Amino acid sequence: MPKNMKIKLLLTALLVLFCVWVIYPLQQKINLGLDLQGGIFLTLRVDLSKLPEKASDDLRSDIVDRTIEIIRRRVDQFGVKEPSISRQGADRIIVQLPGVTDRVRARKLIGTTAQLEFRLVAEDEEKLREAIGGDVPAGYELKYDEDEKALLLENVAVMTGDTLSGAVMSRDQYGRPSVKLEFTDKGARMFSNVTGANVNRRLAIVLDGEIYSAPSIRERISGGNAEITGSFNVEQAKDLAMVLRTGALPAPIEFEEERTVGPLLGADSIKNGVNATLIGGIAVIVFMAVYYFIGGILANVALMLNILIILAALVILRATLTLPGIAGIGLTIGMAVDANVLINERIREELSQGKSIRTAINNGYNRAFPAILDSNVTTIIAAILLVWLGSGPIRGFGLTLIIGLMASMFTAIVVTRLLVDMLSLKWKNLPLRMLQLIPATKIDFIKLRWIFYTISLLLIGVGLFMFVQRGESNYGIDFTGGAIQEFRFERKVEIDELRAAMDEIGLSSALIQQDKKHPEDVIIRTEKDSADAITAEFEKKFPDNKAEILSVESVGPVVGRLLKKNAALAMALALLGICIYIWIRFRDLTYGIAGVVSLFHDVLVAIAFCALTNRPIDLLVITALMTVAGYSINDTIVTYDRIRENMRLMRKTTFKDVINISINQTLSRTVLTSVTTICVVVSLLFWGGSILHDFAFILLIGLISGVYSTVFIASPLIYGWEKR
Repeated sequence: MPKNMKIKLLLTALLVLFCVWVIYPLQQKINLGLDLQGGIFLTLRVDLSKLPEKASDDLRSDIVDRTIEIIRRRVDQFGVKEPSISRQGADRIIVQLPGVTDRVRARKLIGTTAQLEFRLVAEDEEKLREAIGGDVPAGYELKYDEDEKALLLENVAVMTGDTLSGAVMSRDQYGRPSVKLEFTDKGARMFSNVTGANVNRRLAIVLDGEIYSAPSIRERISGGNAEITGSFNVEQAKDLAMVLRTGALPAPIEFEEERTVGPLLGADSIKNGVNATLIGGIAVIVFMAVYYFIGGILANVALMLNILIILAALVILRATLTLPGIAGIGLTIGMAVDANVLINERIREELSQGKSIRTAINNGYNRAFPAILDSNVTTIIAAILLVWLGSGPIRGFGLTLIIGLMASMFTAIVVTRLLVDMLSLKWKNLPLRMLQLIPATKIDFIKLRWIFYTISLLLIGVGLFMFVQRGESNYGIDFTGGAIQEFRFERKVEIDELRAAMDEIGLSSALIQQDKKHPEDVIIRTEKDSADAITAEFEKKFPDNKAEILSVESVGPVVGRLLKKNAALAMALALLGICIYIWIRFRDLTYGIAGVVSLFHDVLVAIAFCALTNRPIDLLVITALMTVAGYSINDTIVTYDRIRENMRLMRKTTFKDVINISINQTLSRTVLTSVTTICVVVSLLFWGGSILHDFAFILLIGLISGVYSTVFIASPLIYGWEKR
């Protein structure tokens, strides 16, 4: 064995051992996303509208930074493991709370402004009657306590929460939960003076505009302590003490987006995603082994190493594995063997020309490399944009795809080459037998191009007409705003009963959908987050059939418009980046434009099928469309590479014949490279669960359209433009 081969073998073995060491034990090393382990994702907006118009940008930025710090202190005391709190833009904050599923408590904990005030209650009964009658005296404010009793409070607070040094949950004289307040030295003196000067008057304790208690002052209180009582339980008292300890928010916050995943849905997602990936992966492994025999078995060995590298990279980068990320691993399995298909098909061609095994292997790898590089780079361009402009699960998908594609190039070009070279040295007549289901063809694709142009235009035209007709209903709540609440009952509930429950709480316009496979699962779409009201109504109406929240997605209109803008920007940049890359690689703008036209074709066909099948376009569908844009160009590039090669070898052949010959020569690999990925996508479609269903459907349509556009659209377009 040559020395360089021994070095490669040693380095590969060390890489395998390193990856195993990094990921073992896997369950303790991989960070699961909120969609897999359950948790809450929130987008908050700091309300800076009350600041003066001339307030400086530094002041606005400081308020947002202080808000983040206070939220972080609250979350830390809440006991969340590895929370993520980050700033987005000028006034938005992203909060991720893994493992937290009590959404009501979490929202209250984070969203409570905690503006604490001590305000004296007016003793004049005449003024109180006037205020109740609608004539509130100047300098006073009418409020109601928890017993709905009217109190007239002085506008100016005698003390505020900034005089506190601590707050803890305690018990009042009747054993009920309360919050004991401790003042700073300055606060203790102020409280002593206030209580001493107002003996026999009532002092209201007001938190965020709500009266918690209004006890009478019997005597001067000089101990530096006070107590908040009210009708709250132990947990509420602890949370109230917590927000008071961490301090008041410098400005109110608004919840613009929420995505809550319950533990049941998270467990289902892991099970479905892993099962679908395994089924698709097994299908790919069997296909490669049966179709390419020794070459396929070596490709499968490289595929195992590819998966190992992906997992190790996720651990090293401390990346989060999401449900789309699992789908990304599945897609990588299908895409990883694409390179091996290209190599094996090239080797087949070399062997058919009577060349020796060693020559066929060398030429096969060398001549397949440009197509492998080009096709993977275009997909990576789309994946980079998903990481840059995406968020949460979408970013996880993009990152997994990038890692997988880079790993697949390494394993296909380096590892399989090493294994093939080792076997060819041991057996000079290495039997690289392969099946050939698609025989050599001599179809005049250029002559048929107008037929397929017409078919494409009709399909896209009908789909876009339907798209325009549907208007805003084309989009999911990610882009239009609204809320989706998913519940799981113990037993099936009839739609009529669910509709009656919605009518009772004023949600008659809600859209109700039952899962066909699991009718106990119910999805309810409303204009705004109504999960709490729906849950309370279900408990009341179906006391013997418990409903558990699987997930809640709530998106405000502002965030919806922002997500739509980012999605459009990502698509535009992906198409532009791919066009520029093809132009540079082929040194001909015609190739770049024709390639992007075929990409537009594939994306528009996928959108047309969205409209024809009434599938709303959401962030996952946009992710699928960008993946289609990055991946469907692969086969086109393979054909373009062959056209470029044949133009050098067939100088006396007409351009039309060169294109026809090139398409026919690459037809089998165009189909086969998509078959392996389609195996994984089909498994995601049928076994990946409802969350990935639309995602997998769009990918399937895009992959099929990609094969079609490569053969009948992209290359014939080059001929048409060159002819002009």
